[in-house]
Amino acid sequence: MPKDILNEREFELVNIVGAKLAHNQRDLSHQMDMSLGMTNMLIKRLVTKGYIRIQQLNKRKIQYILTPKGFAEKMRKSVNYTLKTINSISLIKENLKSILLPLYNQGERIFYVVGKSDLAFLIDVVFKENSCVDVQAHHVDDFPKGEVQGTILICKEIKENELDVKGRYVHLIMELAKNETGGLDVKR
Repeated sequence: MPKDILNEREFELVNIVGAKLAHNQRDLSHQMDMSLGMTNMLIKRLVTKGYIRIQQLNKRKIQYILTPKGFAEKMRKSVNYTLKTINSISLIKENLKSILLPLYNQGERIFYVVGKSDLAFLIDVVFKENSCVDVQAHHVDDFPKGEVQGTILICKEIKENELDVKGRYVHLIMELAKNETGGLDVKR
């Protein structure tokens, strides 16, 4: 690894210093769940690399400050993380589309979305973006009791052997975890 690139622990320390979540080495050590000696070594390394600087406040007290280089690195990594997250959401939406649109094209219009999550929200987005205006998506916390008309879309972690579903369902988390969605597994 090149000298100027931050490893995970160094970046964590830069984030803590940047957010002013710690006031001394002992606080930093607790925040990072690391020994005081290891924290001291990490601070010295980041000072040498130019990501943080130490300011003496008085005889006994010092302050850790992000340098412009430290702030720039923090922003660069944050932007990269955000872009990766956006790409991941786009990929999930595409995979959801490959699961939901065939059901829609087969005539399915009633869906019970089990689980309140971001995945459940993305289902609504996929239907809207693909002009599926006559879809009824009922968002529920638990599985509907008895036989249901429509398809149940499971959007929460649950093991297959714990499923107590009467009717047609798709375990979306399991489907999205597959590499290829070519073999959609709709169960009864």
